[in-house]
Amino acid sequence: MSSRQWTVADIPDQTGRTVVVTGANSGLGIETARALAGRGARVIMTSRSEEKGRKAVEDIRADHPRANLEVRTLDLEDLDSVAAFADRLTADLGRLDVLVNNAGVMAPPRSLSPQGHERQFATNHLGHFALTGRLLGLLEAGRDPRVVTVSSLAHRHGKIHFDDLTGAQRYSAVGYYSQSKFANAVFGLELDRRLRAAGSPVRSLIAHPGFSATRLMANGTNLPIRVVGSLVMPFVTQSQADGALPQLRAATDPKAQGGEYYGPKGKNERKGPPVVVDTIPEAKDQGTANRLWTLSEELTGVKFQLAAA
Repeated sequence: MSSRQWTVADIPDQTGRTVVVTGANSGLGIETARALAGRGARVIMTSRSEEKGRKAVEDIRADHPRANLEVRTLDLEDLDSVAAFADRLTADLGRLDVLVNNAGVMAPPRSLSPQGHERQFATNHLGHFALTGRLLGLLEAGRDPRVVTVSSLAHRHGKIHFDDLTGAQRYSAVGYYSQSKFANAVFGLELDRRLRAAGSPVRSLIAHPGFSATRLMANGTNLPIRVVGSLVMPFVTQSQADGALPQLRAATDPKAQGGEYYGPKGKNERKGPPVVVDTIPEAKDQGTANRLWTLSEELTGVKFQLAAA
């Protein structure tokens, strides 16, 4: 790999490509949408709030007046919302080239989704699992199709609480955030394995932003996390635009391969240009992957239409 640092300028021309970015109204999502739209992509930006989505479009068009942007409402916490979004998109599009599973919530007090799942696991993992499965047909019709799932450094401290998935027995806001980010990593790697086994043209990659100055931490509903985020982030993080580079590289670099994990090059992967990094070994455990996949199918009702892996 070249020693030259990869930047937004390295994104190839995206004219003619259609991309869905979840959680695109702020943070890493809006920077991902901004960069891709700036290179000519049609970007479908999802947001729980249509108003916030429209404001994000105005923000991007201040930089790129001719950006091809569209906002669609999607609440990944609610599997009914995921199904409705996917049905509408499938009816409207002939193909999808990139899905960036970016949206997330971080460290809220314990609460459950409309379907009864712990909120972080529901939003960060189950919603994206279901969305990817429902859009797989569109992706397989795409050009150089990719799924990029955004994990976190927090995955290093995560595990799946199979015996207490909702935190009913013992809940830790940060611990269950780490669970959801660990699930993202496991899912991205297992999806790659299954796509390869099925001979699918779709590539599955993972990315993480290091320590980035997004509003996810500062806007969290967990008071200690919010206070730490507001005070510490300006001194230890990189910008959210730089934090988006790993997922942008995974989504666009012609040399990127399925199963790769992109993150910052710097010390402890906190800051720096995007390069291939590695997950913790536990994220590659086949037993964990199979168990999580089966559980996710059961909880979402979504089965991926792939040949037997």
